[in-house]
Amino acid sequence: MAESKNNIITHGLSGKVGDLIVFSQRNGKTIVSKAPKDKTGEDSQKQKDQQQKFQRAVLYAKAVLNDPDRKELYDADADQANGVSTYNVAVADLLNAPKIEKIDLSGYTGKKGDVIKITATDDFQVASVTVRIENADGSLVEEGSALDSGFEWLYTAVANNADLSGDKITVKATDNPANLTEKSQTL
Repeated sequence: MAESKNNIITHGLSGKVGDLIVFSQRNGKTIVSKAPKDKTGEDSQKQKDQQQKFQRAVLYAKAVLNDPDRKELYDADADQANGVSTYNVAVADLLNAPKIEKIDLSGYTGKKGDVIKITATDDFQVASVTVRIENADGSLVEEGSALDSGFEWLYTAVANNADLSGDKITVKATDNPANLTEKSQTL
């Protein structure tokens, strides 16, 4: 894709020229790109799934634009000068689930008040993080929400856990469009 700058011939031009190139306007600039090829054959299931996901992202972004509170939240991340609108930010948020980068269990010894630290990131905002602790036999020890400390999420244990051997810690992170990421560690 090429960008035309201060060119009196292509300024404001948009449309397809033959089967070779396409001119389009974005953020006051003329963009020149290769013309798309005609599609042949059926879409694969993976392509259909991606199309459906993108359709959900478009509907989510439209809903954000119609909700003043959510729109204001996404407005803060928009960069109109670089062609990134509130709509673009909302679409990207739905398309990208949060990532759980690290679960730090070094502060968890099974005692009430112990802290588990979680590093979770998202392209826009991690909305919530929950922690579930299960014994080796699958019985629930405790479950609850972690608190955002700004840099990481902190979960403070509310129950004593006598035997940590084989215990499973499951962390779930969600973002504003309710994308969910889950990661587990076994002690």
